[in-house]
Amino acid sequence: MKSAVENLNPTRVKLTVEVSFEELKPNLDAAYKKIAQQINVPGFRRGKVPAAVIDRQVGRGPVLDEVLNAMVPEKYMEAMQAEELEPLAQPEIEVTKIEDNDLIEFTAEVDVKPKFEVPSYDNLEAEVEDIVVTDADVEEQVEALRERFGTLVDVERAAADGDFVTIDLRAAVDGETVEGGEVSGMSYKVGRGGMLDGLDENLVGMSAGDEKTFASQLVGGDLVGEDVEVTVAVSGVQEQQLPEVDDEFAQMASEFDTAEELTADVRERLGRGKRLEQAAAARDAVLEVLLEKVSIPLPETMVTDELNARRQSVEQQIMMAGLTMEQYLEQESQTSEEFEADLERRVSDAITAQFILDEVAKTEEIGVDQNDLSQHMVMRAQQSGQDPQEFANHMFEHNHIPEMVQEILRGKALAQIVEAAVVKDASGNVVDLKNLRPDGTIGEPTEDAVEDAADED
Repeated sequence: MKSAVENLNPTRVKLTVEVSFEELKPNLDAAYKKIAQQINVPGFRRGKVPAAVIDRQVGRGPVLDEVLNAMVPEKYMEAMQAEELEPLAQPEIEVTKIEDNDLIEFTAEVDVKPKFEVPSYDNLEAEVEDIVVTDADVEEQVEALRERFGTLVDVERAAADGDFVTIDLRAAVDGETVEGGEVSGMSYKVGRGGMLDGLDENLVGMSAGDEKTFASQLVGGDLVGEDVEVTVAVSGVQEQQLPEVDDEFAQMASEFDTAEELTADVRERLGRGKRLEQAAAARDAVLEVLLEKVSIPLPETMVTDELNARRQSVEQQIMMAGLTMEQYLEQESQTSEEFEADLERRVSDAITAQFILDEVAKTEEIGVDQNDLSQHMVMRAQQSGQDPQEFANHMFEHNHIPEMVQEILRGKALAQIVEAAVVKDASGNVVDLKNLRPDGTIGEPTEDAVEDAADED
């Protein structure tokens, strides 16, 4: 087999492969054997028809078709490996020459992984924000805990922000109730928002027995953005009474004996959460610094497909939020051109990062074992709210395991890059990422880490 490569651009090649009939003898034998099983020729048992008879009865064309179907994919992969090319998509294959009993030639155009040098990632420097847990953060968490143990009490007064009201609601267009636009006896917290524009403002000041009609727009469904006339009737007003933050509350709401211990635990948990957020920011910051050190040509088709997929995902999220694209852009203070430019930048960075992390994983010989795969599938199942076993079965049935292995490899490669970097917070303190545990606490250095540190000294 002979092969030659023509670089159409930095990420697309045209591969020309020439295979002699001497190499194709096993394929020819297999093709004749297969056809012999499919035809009936008087005087010969099924499967025992000689090749010369098949050529006369069936023709040489079907035989060569069988050879091509079996040979082309096999020789294509052999040629790609011989030329050290990594395909990124299915090839466009064309048989360009068939000289019977001499040679067969075909070409394959395909997007390939670009060749590049991974920049050194030793001692990359990045900065993240300080971990700050404010009193307001703690109070917000304690307040949420108080609300869980709060009680609702009927009151004989007009509704105020934060009260709970029992309402009947009807949205209509030209006097006709819209589909799904009517509810009865619903409990609603005044000021919660997210239901109908103008609802909270109109509820403030209404008492049991009051009714109001106001204009609004639908935020969901097929008629999203449609002007509607909303009628709301209040049948009850309740005030939420919250428990005092004292030792009795601490014992009721937690395993702690005192309010001081409860508050301290809330502050500690917030700190652990912010430490995990800081670690995520550190990964992003280090990767961003690394991306600035390399320029990789990207396959146009790959970028276009990813752009379309992400654009569709954003549009679906916007629709589920009850917004139009115009409303979303207004909220984000972006023009459509700025949105597209930002989306394209993020897609380019993501694809470039994938190439870098794949190369690091390959160079560092990073592996994935069964435990890694199991933990990753459990995590993915939890994120999507699925049963882990059902999720795993789906992944195996639909052959998504190679994709998951690639995700794990990239995650390990990024972790290795980040651990080799020097990350400091805004105050100049080195952020300990090597000993960070999944719960946000900092563990003791491993024996290997201690020995490495001693060697450096």
